[in-house]
Amino acid sequence: GRGRGSSVSSIICYLIGLSHIDPVETNLFLGRFLNEALNTVPDIDLDFPRNIREELILSVYEKYGNEHAGLVCTFPTYRLRSAVREIGKSLELPLGDLEKLSKLAEHRSAGGLKEELETLPEFKEKIKAPLWQALGELAEEIAGLPRHVSQHVGGMIISSRPLVEIVPLEPAAWEGRVLCQWDKDSCDDAGFIKIDFLALGMLSLVEEAVDLIAERGTAGSGGEPVVEGAPDLSRINFHDEELYDLICSGDTVGIFQIESRAQMQMIRRVRPRNLADLAVEVALVRPGPIVGGAVNPYVTRRENQRANPNYKIPYEHPLLEEALGETLGVIIYQDQVLKVCKALAGFTDGQAEGLRRAMSRKRSKEAMNTYKEAFMQGTMANGVPEEVAEKVFHQVVGFSEFGFPKSHAAAFGLLAYQSAWLRHYYPTEYYVGLFNNQPMGFYSLDALGRDARRHGIETLLPHVNRSAVRATAEGKDLRIGLGFVRGWGEEIAEVIVAERERNGPFRSLPDFLRRTPATLKRPAIENLIWVGGFDDFGLTRRELLWQAGLWLGPETDPERTGGRDDHAQVELELADPYADLRFSAMQAEEQMVAEYRMLRFSASLHPLALIRDQLPPSTVSSGQLKELPNRSTVQLAGIVVARQRPQTAKGYVFVLFEDEDGPINVIVKPDIYKRDRTTIRMEPFVAVKGRLQKDGETINVIAFEVKALRLANGAQPPSPRPGPTRGGVSRDTAASRPAIQEEELFPSLPGTQEWWPDRGKFEKAEAEKPGPQKPAGPGTDQRERRRQSAQEEAAPERRKEARRPREPVPKPSTEPSTEPQPELPKVREWWGKPEEARKSPFYYLTALRQSPPGTKSWG
Repeated sequence: GRGRGSSVSSIICYLIGLSHIDPVETNLFLGRFLNEALNTVPDIDLDFPRNIREELILSVYEKYGNEHAGLVCTFPTYRLRSAVREIGKSLELPLGDLEKLSKLAEHRSAGGLKEELETLPEFKEKIKAPLWQALGELAEEIAGLPRHVSQHVGGMIISSRPLVEIVPLEPAAWEGRVLCQWDKDSCDDAGFIKIDFLALGMLSLVEEAVDLIAERGTAGSGGEPVVEGAPDLSRINFHDEELYDLICSGDTVGIFQIESRAQMQMIRRVRPRNLADLAVEVALVRPGPIVGGAVNPYVTRRENQRANPNYKIPYEHPLLEEALGETLGVIIYQDQVLKVCKALAGFTDGQAEGLRRAMSRKRSKEAMNTYKEAFMQGTMANGVPEEVAEKVFHQVVGFSEFGFPKSHAAAFGLLAYQSAWLRHYYPTEYYVGLFNNQPMGFYSLDALGRDARRHGIETLLPHVNRSAVRATAEGKDLRIGLGFVRGWGEEIAEVIVAERERNGPFRSLPDFLRRTPATLKRPAIENLIWVGGFDDFGLTRRELLWQAGLWLGPETDPERTGGRDDHAQVELELADPYADLRFSAMQAEEQMVAEYRMLRFSASLHPLALIRDQLPPSTVSSGQLKELPNRSTVQLAGIVVARQRPQTAKGYVFVLFEDEDGPINVIVKPDIYKRDRTTIRMEPFVAVKGRLQKDGETINVIAFEVKALRLANGAQPPSPRPGPTRGGVSRDTAASRPAIQEEELFPSLPGTQEWWPDRGKFEKAEAEKPGPQKPAGPGTDQRERRRQSAQEEAAPERRKEARRPREPVPKPSTEPSTEPQPELPKVREWWGKPEEARKSPFYYLTALRQSPPGTKSWG
């Protein structure tokens, strides 16, 4: 594990291995962790990889026993979204409306629900209904009330006396654990020894990447010391100019702590050149420095200092020079709050410690204000002007929002550098670890996959004979694991991989079906077929789906398992007249939709690559923005990656979206957001018109208008035009994929099996035969509606056909016919409307919207 928080400033923690930061060399402030006025045991926070954190917690129980060790609890309260969902469900309001309201709502407090409903056009009329009025009233009543007792993310207390004598206990949800019914502040007040065992996904990633490097024998490529075949990250070059140039360019997707939109924007201006600068960068983009007004002054002074080495740093008062010298005269670290109060107001260690505790508590603004009178009296005694004292105290109060101590920022800055180093020198291993340790960070797998391809790492689709359970390295590329496929999961994927390793590769789809258990259901098998998991068997994906249906039958037939009963049996081979039917291959558009539905991300092209020529002519790409003059009016189109509406941003919304060339940062003003809120919060594909804003290397677009990306119905989607290779990915990749040349199947993706509109050519006779009706199963109603819709569309042509004179029908003969029977077609023809034989971009985007790419939202 690695230390975080104030314990990193302890040299004892450093010497015994709880911290990786030398507190003397880094000039850390010990008073944040330990001081003479401290009357409680100092808190120690430790980060561990996810896979060992649970083992550590159980080890503590084994060592100290359930009587002396317990988990700290938290009390989650009702907020707007939880109140809407739970009260609305009790009132039996439409679930779709409740879900939409919870996504569109801005207020975090349930007490603002009535106001929220009045501002949303979709709900203005509904608020007049009694049940919706009751929703708003009840939400106000339960706002802030405890919803349930929950387990703290990692806090544990240890006591010499039995805990049951001191604190109320209850069994935790996980067997073998005990939960105390006090939160961390109450445990702190009681003087318990508290240790936080925190799971950090980046540590899991780093550990997996290092193990993979050792396994592949590639250690030493970055010039680092190698220990037992693995790189020693504690002794890498921490002054790598090439790596700092990469960081300063803003190419930080997937890198710990500096990957967010705000960090990318900031890092291009701050331009860190060492670990101390990186620690400042990590701590800078936090609510404390933002509310305290430290961000813009620091960035401006940093730029001035870089332009003029003799630049003199301004301070609010000369007494602050020692406390704020390393951060250019502004408060960035939590420790500096204590230093400022001691230097400017003459606070004692006890007062400073009380101030620190107030800053770490919920609703700490009230507690902070109690110290203002003492602060103002102290500054007056030191001859500090009242306006300066007021300004400095405002900055101090700002840190009650949230700020990092320097020790914590230094620990995270080191891990940020190590993660950047791994991604730069071992990109394949790093991205494998990144895929395998989600959820984590700022981006979805969809965005991370595109970033990997920009760095020359291809993301290869799952393969029944090449994929492991999780993502693996295949040469310099990344192979997606079977566990990523919808409906699979790691448990069933482990069974399949074990069978393959035991008895060799699967030779065909029937061979796969014979050798796998019946617990692997037909929908899961079809999902793997849709994303190309069986493409090497010489059949198109539709032909494979057809074979799976013949073998396994409908999901509604529990007696039909296709010989997959998890026990040996003799198989009777019978000729199936329909087994050799030929079906056409899927188009690139269909493959893209299948990837999003079955993997939730694209493993090949950007979604807009297939409709590039259908975008409005005035649309520019993110790659062209550098060439355009500042303040130009531009029109952009892309896929939304992340949305942010920070409480500190005064109503501004930040949308990060991406086109084929890369990310674009869009700033939405409050009035524009109010007008286009539904689009901004709900739409995965957007078109933005706005003003280009350039500030050095930083590029933003100030939005005038945000609309859902719409394309004309009926236009023909073009084949991707040949283009230059970018990051190892050719733009004409999709052109090499199998495509339907003449006639195409209906390109929808049903739940289990393909639908044939107007099946009369093959099934009319079968449908008219007397016999028992097939039992209805999942999807029957939907398929029936589609069938009726197709028959209604074809009815006019059928009526014309019925009015034509017909030849008399001969009576059936009992003698066997000697005439040759027509053969079944080799390629199934299109039986719908001719103009729909090639679906338009409208249908393509609509299908993607039904399984939208991953988007992360905050605020």
